[in-house]
Order: sequence, then structure tokens, then C-alpha cells
Amino acid sequence: MRRILLIDDDERLAAPLATYLRRAEFQLDAAARPSEGLAMLRRGHYDAAILDVMLPEMDGFALCREIRRESDIPIVMLTARGEVMDRVVGLELGADDYLPKPFEPRELLARLTTILRRARTADPPAGARRLAFEGLEIDLDRREARRHGELLELTGTEFELLALLAREPAKVFTREQILERLRGQSAEDLYTRAVDILVSRLRRKLEPLDCIKTLRNVGYAFTGSRG
Repeated sequence: MRRILLIDDDERLAAPLATYLRRAEFQLDAAARPSEGLAMLRRGHYDAAILDVMLPEMDGFALCREIRRESDIPIVMLTARGEVMDRVVGLELGADDYLPKPFEPRELLARLTTILRRARTADPPAGARRLAFEGLEIDLDRREARRHGELLELTGTEFELLALLAREPAKVFTREQILERLRGQSAEDLYTRAVDILVSRLRRKLEPLDCIKTLRNVGYAFTGSRG
């Protein structure tokens, strides 16, 4: 059974959500305070975390940043409906997805299933389990990327984006295609913006390598040279 940690100070949310997710073989544990949630993450194994933005002690953004210093666990942020900037900031800090409140448990389950599927090792085509480029090596089995031999700290979504682009160098992927491959959903304006944020995050981690090219009004392509 996959274990999910909810960090939200709304005491009415955890119990009914835990009951719903248990039907899909998810075990939901809950913490009302960030300090408690961090302690639980450090103490036991969790497959994903759900963070509310509005929390005591520290907000969800600071909590997401703290978690990212220690772990690449998939993170879903819960944001106030209509607060577009909350969602953008959460994605910039390393969250894998976001969900506006109030939400349907069915949609949360779908989001969790998608990011957990991305986090599991994909079965790459034969002969393509290790991709080597000048200054960059991508191990698809171990889900690791190394820049000049240094292991990069990538989230599951960042690794999936890198692997998607690097498997087909020079191929241009539109933002809509990237969303469909990574998320399995059709694009909306904010979702398209999420791709730009994700690419920007990945580029910063790849620096000084410059191997992701932007084609204006079209999309992105991997331009690394084979090693």
C-alpha cells in the first residue's frame, strides 16, 4: 500500500480523504503542523506529500522548499481557488503538481496516481537505458542524471522531462505534447505556464550546460551532443 502524507491544518479534511484513498490502496497519514510533518517524513518512508499553502509555523511554500532540501518526494500543493500566483510559485519551488481548493477527492487521486506513475522506473526502449552526451549522462534505470560526473538533484517530474527530451535529440516538443506525456491531461493556459516553469527549473540545474533550446511560440528541443 502506498503511503501519502497530508500536511494541512484543516482537521475536517484528513479523515474522509483517508477513507476515500484507502479504496485505491493508499494509506493517508496527516499532520496539522509543518514541524510535525517534517518529522514524519524524516522518520518513515512516504511515496508522496500533499501540502496546503496556508499553514501555521510556515506557509506551504517554505515547507516545500524545506522538503526539497532533503528529498525528491513527489509533492502536490493545495492552493486557494483563483490564486494563480500560488500555483506558479509552488511549481517554481519544486512541487510536481497543484490542486485548487475545494477539490474533488477523485481528482486528487488522479493527480497522485499520475505523479507516482512518473516516479516509478519506466521501461525504456532496448539499448536506450543509458543516454550519454557531452557533459551529461542519463541513467534511465536508476533515474539518475550526472553533469560532468556530479549527480543532479532532480525531482521525479524534472527527470521525466529531461528523459523525454533527451531520448529524441533535436525533436521539437510542443508544450501541449509535454503536458500530455508527463501529466496525461490536455493543456490550459496555466498548465502551459507550468511547462515553462519546469523547463526553467531544469535548465538551472543543468548549468553550465546549455542543452535545452526554446523555439519561440513552438516548444522545446534537446540539443546536447552525443558523448
